[in-house]
Amino acid sequence: MSTEPTTYPGYRFPAEVIHHAIWLYHLFSLSLRDIELILAERGLVVSYESIRRWCLSFGTEFAAKLRKRRPRPGDTWHMDEVYLKINGELFYLWRAVDQHGVVLDILVQERRNATAAKRFFKRLLAGLKYKPSKIVTDGLRSYG
Repeated sequence: MSTEPTTYPGYRFPAEVIHHAIWLYHLFSLSLRDIELILAERGLVVSYESIRRWCLSFGTEFAAKLRKRRPRPGDTWHMDEVYLKINGELFYLWRAVDQHGVVLDILVQERRNATAAKRFFKRLLAGLKYKPSKIVTDGLRSYG
């Protein structure tokens, strides 16, 4: 038996429609107008403003449920660092990916040093609460 409500008081559409719109927004990163068009193809006339309000009202709870359902990351992690230019300024992109290609975490910052690499890795371990058995890096000295 599901604990999900069938309708939300004060909302015109059933909870299933609201959940589907929020799911499209959070999982596929579609724009609100794209979701409006997708729902219109299914015969539901919903404004993008209604979808925006649904995402604000129910989005955090829904995103937390999606995060809980996400599979546990693999035990081999690949850590890499690249530099990129944003508006003409040099930034460093730190990225951690598991062996299945799932991005575990990213960090963009202006400096590149051992302290930044350690802080990124500590934050990654604290946030995921999983310990990798093997870490593959590109051999930079900043990883230590």
